[in-house]
Amino acid sequence: MFCPLKLILMPVLLDYSLGLNDLIVSSLELTVRVGDSALLGCVFQSTEEKHVTKIDWMVSSGEHAKEDYVLYYYANLSVPVGRFQNRVRLVGDILRNDGSLLLQNVEDADQGTYTCEIRLEKESLVFKKAVVLHVLPEEPKELMVHVGDSTQLGCVFQSTEEKRMTKVDWTFSSGEHAKEEVVLRYYPKLSVPVGYSQNWGRFQNRVTLVGDTSRNDASILLQGVKESDRGSYTCSIHLGNLTFRKTTELHVIVKEPQTSVTPAALRPEILGGNQLVIIVGIVCGTILLLPVLILIVKRTHRSKSSVTSTNLVKSLENIKKADPEKHVYSSIATREQAEEEESSGKAEATYMTMHPVWPSVRSAPSNPPEKRHLGEF
Repeated sequence: MFCPLKLILMPVLLDYSLGLNDLIVSSLELTVRVGDSALLGCVFQSTEEKHVTKIDWMVSSGEHAKEDYVLYYYANLSVPVGRFQNRVRLVGDILRNDGSLLLQNVEDADQGTYTCEIRLEKESLVFKKAVVLHVLPEEPKELMVHVGDSTQLGCVFQSTEEKRMTKVDWTFSSGEHAKEEVVLRYYPKLSVPVGYSQNWGRFQNRVTLVGDTSRNDASILLQGVKESDRGSYTCSIHLGNLTFRKTTELHVIVKEPQTSVTPAALRPEILGGNQLVIIVGIVCGTILLLPVLILIVKRTHRSKSSVTSTNLVKSLENIKKADPEKHVYSSIATREQAEEEESSGKAEATYMTMHPVWPSVRSAPSNPPEKRHLGEF
């Protein structure tokens, strides 16, 4: 009889007819950042109430790389393996054939293909589902913003399953031992489709939910940042009994005090503009008048040179009038005179008077040198 086979056995007959023993579902892709969490779904849909006996999660970093165990479940015991200890756990309802895995604090080395295998009791069929995980660089865990500016605090939960958030909480703490303050609360089921969000305390009218809640994005925008907003902001996304948390540290930079703008304060700027116009006008005028200034300087230099030449000529004429002639005497003794002087025993000197000739006098009679004996004086 064909009826007892039902829908779950149809793939089995098909697989065995093809020589296959496993039911493989097409792989999905998921992108997550370092430090965030990811939900890798693995749900086996069946019309029969079959109990899950074993669940295996394995990862492969490459096409031909060896598969490593991430977690295995058997006899109601879930065991994380290797470097995934304390970072993975089963979050699905196993009674409903849900073996979904939550991977927390994602690392660069976690990138790869994750394969889930579910085995049911009294069934040789193995259900397989693969998820390709892509890991992006980590978003800054610390943000710096100036007083008065706005900043966005991100909070996104990545999942391959269509799990909708049931609640979002944003809390703030100014220190390690400080009391937590509620920043924002969001309840998507209270109002469709936008939900209901409420700001609290000093964050009223300054915080807005800007993320796409249909994609489990609970990012907020903080406006008009104050110095007292410095501290830790924690986002909590609730998906039924599953909670995802992310913390961001906010540093506030205090701007330097600015003086109030008054008309008196604006005067120096206006004066500076006028001074610039005046300087430009002076430069342009100087360029235009430069040829005239050069001509005046040349004429002045020529007049000064003429006066200097005239003074020099007058000085020479005055010198000539004051001392019209100078006599240069030279003693010249001829051979005969020397012999006569030696014979007579008298020494006589013969002088020749020379008259200087000045350049201003074109022609001047030259007197022949006179010979005078010492006895004539």
